[in-house]
Amino acid sequence: MRTTLLGVIWLCLGLYLDALSLSGQRIETVDGEGSQAAVRGEKLLKRVRRGWMWNQFFLTEEYTGSDYQYIGKLQSDQDHGNGLVKYVLSGEGAGSIFVIDENNGDLHATRRLDREEKAFYILKATVVNKRTGQKLEPETEFTVKLHDINDNEPQFSKEVYTGSVPERSDIGTSVIQVTATDADDSMYGSSAKLVYSISQGHPYFSVDPNTGVIRTALGPGDMDREQREHYQVVIEAKDMGGQRGGLTGTTVVNITLTDVNDNPPRFTQSIYQFRVPESSKSGTPVGRIQATDRDIGKNSEMYFTIVSGDGMDMFEISTDKDTQEGVITVSKPLDYEKKPSYTVEIQVQNTQVDPRFMSAGSKDMATIRIGVEDVDEPPLFDKASYLMEVKEDAEVGVAVGSVSAMDPDGVRSMVKYSIDRRTDMDRLFNIHPGNGSVFLLKGLDREETAWHNISVIATEFRHLNNPRQSSHVPVYIRLLDINDNAPTFATIYETFVCERTKAGQRIQTVSAVDADEPSSGHKFYFSLASEGTHRSNFTVRDNGDNTAGILTRRASYSRLHQSVYLVPVVITDGDYPMQSSTGTLTVRVCTCDRDGNIELCNTVALSSSPGLSTGALIAILLCAIILLMIVVLFTALKRQRKQEPLIISKEDVRDNVVSYNDEGGGEEDTQAFDIGALRHPDAAAALEESAKQRRDIIPTDTLLYPPHRRPAPAASGLIMPPVSLGSRDNGDVREFINQRVLENDCNPTAPPYDSLATYAYEGAGSVAESLSSLGSASSEAEQDYHYLSDWGPRFRKLADLYGAEDSDFS
Repeated sequence: MRTTLLGVIWLCLGLYLDALSLSGQRIETVDGEGSQAAVRGEKLLKRVRRGWMWNQFFLTEEYTGSDYQYIGKLQSDQDHGNGLVKYVLSGEGAGSIFVIDENNGDLHATRRLDREEKAFYILKATVVNKRTGQKLEPETEFTVKLHDINDNEPQFSKEVYTGSVPERSDIGTSVIQVTATDADDSMYGSSAKLVYSISQGHPYFSVDPNTGVIRTALGPGDMDREQREHYQVVIEAKDMGGQRGGLTGTTVVNITLTDVNDNPPRFTQSIYQFRVPESSKSGTPVGRIQATDRDIGKNSEMYFTIVSGDGMDMFEISTDKDTQEGVITVSKPLDYEKKPSYTVEIQVQNTQVDPRFMSAGSKDMATIRIGVEDVDEPPLFDKASYLMEVKEDAEVGVAVGSVSAMDPDGVRSMVKYSIDRRTDMDRLFNIHPGNGSVFLLKGLDREETAWHNISVIATEFRHLNNPRQSSHVPVYIRLLDINDNAPTFATIYETFVCERTKAGQRIQTVSAVDADEPSSGHKFYFSLASEGTHRSNFTVRDNGDNTAGILTRRASYSRLHQSVYLVPVVITDGDYPMQSSTGTLTVRVCTCDRDGNIELCNTVALSSSPGLSTGALIAILLCAIILLMIVVLFTALKRQRKQEPLIISKEDVRDNVVSYNDEGGGEEDTQAFDIGALRHPDAAAALEESAKQRRDIIPTDTLLYPPHRRPAPAASGLIMPPVSLGSRDNGDVREFINQRVLENDCNPTAPPYDSLATYAYEGAGSVAESLSSLGSASSEAEQDYHYLSDWGPRFRKLADLYGAEDSDFS
């Protein structure tokens, strides 16, 4: 109705402006904006306003009527009611959402509109002449706005909110803020004005009606997490400023009270009792103490301490981080015979204390009684280890020392002693099983081993078969030194003296070593042996510092007269009983230059000198043996070397194959076969006997090959005889060759190659004719060898030798 009234007002205003306008020619404003126009003519120029104009129409959203919703009427001053004017609508939704009556300009909405989907529409309208279609008015733009109605309820940003606040908080402590929105127009009326209220959660919480902030509504004494931890609050948001008829939206807020340290830990009981075996070692758990704390997390963490009692030094208590329990452990060895029980006082308190709720002295106390259980313990030695001393010359059976152990139990069982033979593999010591005395079984030598470490075992007689009831103790035995070794030269001295020297010249400084170790240190004395004093060429001077000098007694020595001198030196120690030895010093005479540098020494002396060690001699002997073995092996291999194969290559094919790599017996030493024997079947039996006869005998029945036929090489390297022979001859030769091939194939000692020769074929490529004796006459008549000179320069020397007359060699 309000929209129609506005349209009527606009229409009346346009008619009023038309009445004020003068008749005549004019220029109207475009798009609803007035502008002045100059009018030339007889009439006075005046400003003319448009006959119809509008800015916007208003339409209520969510129309529920069955007819089209009337919006307003468009009226033009060009419309004189004669039916010649046509109204045309365009723009957003024209023709579908909005329609106009083209005859009278009535504007309608065809369906229900929602302002939350689209708040306004921009349309354009104009009028045209129905007959000509010409525009009578410029196109004018206008707006159709939707009036909002309260058709949307408030919506919260979350369906469920989660908040927390510390327990024992003051009244009015902020917890969380909730926010709701309304899709209605906040600029029009109060449809989008929201008010918050709490519908569930009284009396613990409240909500600010304007901001939606939830706060605590009770004091610290009422908001205790240990009494109640979780709360569920329902918040409502109502539009229309909370007035009656407004729409409402709700949300759920889950609020949790967080813990504060407002409760001290408490023991579950005041007295605890435990028992522990006396054999428990340090760190062995005795028991667990449990205390409770109503707080959670870090506020429930606690620690335990022992504050008093006779077991403060014997036990310790710690906190298990996972279970928050107190764990009592043994800190020192227990002894039931000394003290069978202990009592301690323990306390528990939080690791972190909140001074707002709990004082620093918030602790709890409890009493712990620990009983020690008696166990059957192994014998106990009175010392952790024993140190014994004995002289190295002590006789077998002499006591070295003793050990002592006792049963710590009240029974006081007898103890048996023994030596762990794994620590005395040589069985040098033994022990008395009753009193623990250690004595010798064998003689000792300090220079061989100065210390002996053994282990003694103590076992109760009633538990001899139980190794767990045994105790071990280490015994360290030190051998005391006696002077039983004579001193000797510290090293092997190699001493030289020049042929020309001075009397009293020092040629060597010697020192000594002694295997003994006197407590006051070594003191050695050197002197020349008495047997060589009157005829010695050298003398010994003791330096007093455990060294001595070897001096010459004359000015010249002759290497040719005597090249080596032996100087006996007596070395004596200063301990008791005194020990001495005689060491022989070898002095070689050498030729020296003017500066005293050695130029030449006697070779005999060099060979007899101790400088060549036994190892060097053994090495030389081994080298000689190895060389001898190599020579013997080489000789044996040379003797066993086999003869070269008959055929060196495929091209080297001949009738009679003779080895020329040795200096044999000439033609009588040939190993070739007679091809004539192979041509006769009846000669097969005589072939075996021919091996025992001379091979140089030529058969009388020799067959000759025709000169125009030559044997051709067969497949697989097998060269067959000429095919001009009869089939019988070919069969005989073939049978012989096959038999020999079979024998060689089956012979394990045959050479690792095939040796096959053909007979009666000299090969190809030679300018000379056949040299075979198979086709020659059996007589040894004179022959002419002058034709050899025609074969070329290679046979010229042979022609000279064989073509010469016998008189040339006479």
